[in-house]
Amino acid sequence: MRLRLGTWELGVGRSRAGRALQLAAVTVASLALAACRQDMHDAPRYEPLEASTFFTDGRASRTLVANTVPRGLLREDEHLYTGKIDGKPVDLFPMPVTAAMMARGQERFKVFCAPCHGVSGEGNGMIVQRGFRQPPSYHEQRLVDAPAGYFFDVMTNGFGAMQDYSAQVPVADRWAIAAYIRALQTARRGTVDNVPANRRGELDGQPAAAPAQRQENQ
Repeated sequence: MRLRLGTWELGVGRSRAGRALQLAAVTVASLALAACRQDMHDAPRYEPLEASTFFTDGRASRTLVANTVPRGLLREDEHLYTGKIDGKPVDLFPMPVTAAMMARGQERFKVFCAPCHGVSGEGNGMIVQRGFRQPPSYHEQRLVDAPAGYFFDVMTNGFGAMQDYSAQVPVADRWAIAAYIRALQTARRGTVDNVPANRRGELDGQPAAAPAQRQENQ
């Protein structure tokens, strides 16, 4: 019989010696192939902060080229990216506050804020009910008087026990949440006079039924 191993082809008889030779050939070929294996988890790359002999300073991680800014990080618009103008928080939104923006802000608020602050902004979310530190209520006069840019800044940089959410919540969503917080505050202190005349009739109507939730993994 003939045994093919890659580019090798061996003629092996049916005797015991032939079978032994066949087994030895397979073993040698397997070891040779294993020695050449390059696992994907061990790709030829530098790890963060790893040393390098290629660069004269011995560092694999390189600093930014002088007078350059990474794509998407220029952020010239101070108002949009910081909630401030001339370094001071402002009560002015950098984009129109629309119904779609408010709906987005409500949805993101329920995901990221309500666990601590509660769905109404009272500071009594489920995390607090489980024994964690209680945040202030958005309805405290201090926060009612705070500009919208203040809430954006806190979401961006954190404050006190609250971590920053800049990695989890994009800039536009932070502004949408700030708008929704302002809506919660206004609703708490609002009266019928704050409702447009052409919509006051809706106050006596039944609330619209919540849409049925879509079943996952159907």
